[in-house]
Amino acid sequence: MTVRYELDASSGHARAGRILTSHGEVPTPAFMPVGTQASVKALSSEEVAGTGARMQIMNTYHLWLRPGPERVAELGGLHGFARWPHAIATDSGGFQAFSLAERTKMSEDGFEFSSHLDGKRMKLTPEEAMRIQGLLGADIAMQLDVCSNGNAALPELVAAVERTTRWAERCLAAQTPGQALFGIVQGGTNVELRLQHAETLAQLPFQGLALGGFSVGEPPELMLGTPEDLLIAIGAGVDLFDCVMPTRNARNGQAFTWHGKVTIKNARYKDDPLPLDPDCGCSACRAGYSRAYLRHLFVAGEILALRMLSEHNLTLYARLMREARAAVLAGTYADFAAERLAVFRNLPDTNELR
Repeated sequence: MTVRYELDASSGHARAGRILTSHGEVPTPAFMPVGTQASVKALSSEEVAGTGARMQIMNTYHLWLRPGPERVAELGGLHGFARWPHAIATDSGGFQAFSLAERTKMSEDGFEFSSHLDGKRMKLTPEEAMRIQGLLGADIAMQLDVCSNGNAALPELVAAVERTTRWAERCLAAQTPGQALFGIVQGGTNVELRLQHAETLAQLPFQGLALGGFSVGEPPELMLGTPEDLLIAIGAGVDLFDCVMPTRNARNGQAFTWHGKVTIKNARYKDDPLPLDPDCGCSACRAGYSRAYLRHLFVAGEILALRMLSEHNLTLYARLMREARAAVLAGTYADFAAERLAVFRNLPDTNELR
């Protein structure tokens, strides 16, 4: 079974639907935790599923280099290898080629670079990206794309868009049977160019389109990933999201809550008996682990703090998606988003809840 999308309802431009895969359905809008090395950092697959997530995105570049797609295929593909029974998307490796620019040479054929692990020369072409993702066994693969700096001049952005389109056609020709393939829209922060590229890729037989090239050098105010960003994007019709923010921030001691951000290492929490968020359903909050305890663990360098904060943040993101979906189904998304945004935008960086 290839991937299929079914629309259940719309509210303005916001959509509620279901992505149907051979590994179950994904109600949308949905947030995909990032499992770079076939693992969401600090959490087991069971714990990630417990947050409400039903789809992960994993990293083609890193899994290509280690342990290798052939080995993953022999061990049951990513679903069997990582013991993740739900849907999986894989990226194409284009972003890593951008981020390893000092090691990379790009030509019309693809990217040639030195492995960051052992210096071995590697070549990633559109055809090789499709072969790797086919072996990994993701439900949704991504085309190889050219990711340009967010502050790049227009000629560079146009060149990246045009090459990405040519590579899109090559990826489609090499697509693994039964695996869905998404095109990737580029264009930096140039809205007109992005719209043109989206229209061009929409004419090709992709199963979906992804928005690529964010958080690649543009000003912070134009980057994406916060709960506020997700609410705005849902209102514009986006169905799926992925970002390292909830887990990366957790490992740096920051928890998102419905009442503000909690930076757990702050001294103000050393005697705080409250859970991270009394309105949260994550295991740490349900069990009543106090902020004082979590601060103690974090300051002491205990891994449990990173695990609890990561699970907490992913639980909040998943709940936000469920609430957004319910609002779309009820036809009240604009009001829901306005109310949530008003709260999030007026929250302090830390909070008292007293």
